[in-house]
Amino acid sequence: MDQHEHSQEHGEGTHIVSYARYIMIWIGLVMLTGTTVALSGMDLGRWIILTALTIASIKTTLVLSIFMHLKFEDKMYRYFVLIAGSTFLIFISLTFFDYAFR
Repeated sequence: MDQHEHSQEHGEGTHIVSYARYIMIWIGLVMLTGTTVALSGMDLGRWIILTALTIASIKTTLVLSIFMHLKFEDKMYRYFVLIAGSTFLIFISLTFFDYAFR
């Protein structure tokens, strides 16, 4: 059994992400950051929090999946991130409810 068969057998297949893809994702992240900055100067009322969190979630997803290679890892790592994200979402929701009813 050669090295390639061994790595495929254990789910350790190699993945190659091109520099062009990294650059495109980086440009997207910079554009989303610019959008966040531009929106911060606008009066959107209660929608500003929702738009800021939506943009932050998109940026987080891009960083986790591409730069941290979560897209290419086992499903167990995805479950860990999902559990951590869900826990974070619960704490953020509870914080918003606390401040909303004061």
